[in-house]
Amino acid sequence: MPNPTERLTSTALGRLVGYSPQQVRDLERLGVLPPAARDPNGYRRWTKEHVVVLRAYRALAAAIGPEPARRLLPVLRTSPLAEAAGQVDELHASLARERARVVEALRGLAVVVGEPDLPAVEGDAMTIGELAQALDVRPSALRHWERAGLLAPRRAAAARRYDPPAVAAARVVAALRSGGYPVPTIARVLDELARHRTTRDAQDLLDARLSDLARRSLALLEAAAALHAFLSARAEPGRRPGEGSAEPRPPA
Repeated sequence: MPNPTERLTSTALGRLVGYSPQQVRDLERLGVLPPAARDPNGYRRWTKEHVVVLRAYRALAAAIGPEPARRLLPVLRTSPLAEAAGQVDELHASLARERARVVEALRGLAVVVGEPDLPAVEGDAMTIGELAQALDVRPSALRHWERAGLLAPRRAAAARRYDPPAVAAARVVAALRSGGYPVPTIARVLDELARHRTTRDAQDLLDARLSDLARRSLALLEAAAALHAFLSARAEPGRRPGEGSAEPRPPA
């Protein structure tokens, strides 16, 4: 860590975290870093506070990806401190929800291949609203997947009804779409399930998704020290302007 009074060039700041000077300037332009002071000749001069912010960004980028980190860091930097801490908590909660979604999809594969083709029972079916709530998605997402040929709910009095195999297929779709898998890949997996009652490809993709979520969880744990330093610096009196609003004080 540089001396508190030291002023760093873009090259020196980038070297501390493994970034190029241009990457440092780009992150300032995107609002990830607060604006640097300028020398009379126009050169930027960075401080130890910028080092803390940049290390927090680098740690977040490793855990959730550069683009989400670029969106989140300015929020963490400028929101009230309690709200910023809540945003960090939500990162962990989001990973936990996603992991649960994948686990449910894996369990649902047994339904697809294990249940005999029995007549549909109305009490076993879910409405589009019930299924959307169970998957934590919007009903419009289910309708979109249906138009894409991924889901085929039956109709009862013009309303969609999702039987257990359709629910299981929807869980697979939700888990894979949230992992960034394209529609053609998911369609191939579902076709394999429907035609051959084999889950190999689906299990492989879902297992890969679980592995990625585990990697991200570990990366987020590794990021804890940098995020703690970042939020602690925000809580210190006399922080630099632009590095977060002070907590509101109660009226005198």
